Amino acid sequence: MKIAIFGLGYVGTVSAGCLAARGHQLIGVDPDEGKVRAVRDGRSPILEPGLSELLSQAVREGTLSATSDWERAVADSEMAWICVGTPSRENGDVDLRFVRGVCEQIAIGAKNHTRPYLVVLRSTVPPGTTRSVVTPILEENYGNTLGGNLDVCFHPEFLREGHGVEDFENPSRIVIGTDQRGVATTLSNLYTGFNAAVTRTDLETAELVKYCDNTWHALKVAFANEMGTVAESTGVDPGRLMEIFRDDRKLNISDAYLRPGFAFGGSCLPKDVRALRHFGRRQDLTLPLLESLLPSNDEHIDRALRRIVLEGRRRVGMLGLSFKASTDDLRESPLVELSERLIGKGFELRIFDQDVRLAALIGTNRDYVDRRLPHIAKMLVSSIEELVTESEILVVGHVRPEDRARLVRLAGDRPILDIGRVLARGPSPD
Repeated sequence: MKIAIFGLGYVGTVSAGCLAARGHQLIGVDPDEGKVRAVRDGRSPILEPGLSELLSQAVREGTLSATSDWERAVADSEMAWICVGTPSRENGDVDLRFVRGVCEQIAIGAKNHTRPYLVVLRSTVPPGTTRSVVTPILEENYGNTLGGNLDVCFHPEFLREGHGVEDFENPSRIVIGTDQRGVATTLSNLYTGFNAAVTRTDLETAELVKYCDNTWHALKVAFANEMGTVAESTGVDPGRLMEIFRDDRKLNISDAYLRPGFAFGGSCLPKDVRALRHFGRRQDLTLPLLESLLPSNDEHIDRALRRIVLEGRRRVGMLGLSFKASTDDLRESPLVELSERLIGKGFELRIFDQDVRLAALIGTNRDYVDRRLPHIAKMLVSSIEELVTESEILVVGHVRPEDRARLVRLAGDRPILDIGRVLARGPSPD
């Protein structure tokens, strides 16, 4: 396939070299004549192991060229990859001027094409950019709506500097954001022979997953550094601490706890986060990430409360009261906290939790709920049917998998707020 790569920076040059090595015809496009000359000469304009060898071989074999003439590049290609920079503005927003400029050029050049032309956006952009920024620019300059001979998709890159060639050749996954199955097929054909799954999703999810990845990586670094700070303050070896931490592949290094849902609670997590936070303060440590955990968790409870209030229905039926499914532990349950806030705002509350039996609660568990919800006996109902009958709106914290379809059927036209995000998924292993 003939492909024009707009932007001969890190992502663009690595992509050009790797695709050319697989027999595709590549044209690198960049206004920087220094980068253009380097690629023409088979030299890498960036430092990346193995890339210069790929470029020099591709130039010798005639599968790679470079130019600053964007019109010729579009005319001589079937697909354009946008790999230009998206730097930060002073306020943290993303500067899209390079993306905008390249989109204008590609659309103008594509006017003269009589065959389908695909625009592939690889630059990291905020969710909604492809649909609300890129698409209008392409349509305005192309003079027609997309979906005929011109189309666009978002294709995030997951290349690490210093490992770019390795990551391109051995991707963890291949993500294509598009509403058109044919577009996904065209792009995925480039990856024939790659040992990675191709995931097709909507534009916004594909855009956001790159930010999700990078934020997660930053979060991991910050977490390890803060735990290292705590360790050093008490004479513990930070490296040894995190080595033992990483040995747990069931919860610590796994997909556990990585499903969006409601706030955490229970007898362990809130207590231990508070204890470590207090320990850090006592040691005079600055631990911004650790300090943010409980306020962040509380915001999820507040957000759920705001959603319920906005619905304007006073009789609320809540499914789930314990801090997670398959337990009767009510200690520091976020659903108990939400219930208390709802009662405080004058809502009539009914609760169904198949695992909570008031007569069976003992010790600190019973003391906790009596203190937080002294009239809980009047709120608990014995079945989902009873809960639905007595409610105008249903709030789902957790519900057993076998009861989910029945709940939706019984609800009828009553609104369901799935704050635990459990209705559309299977049981969680965590």
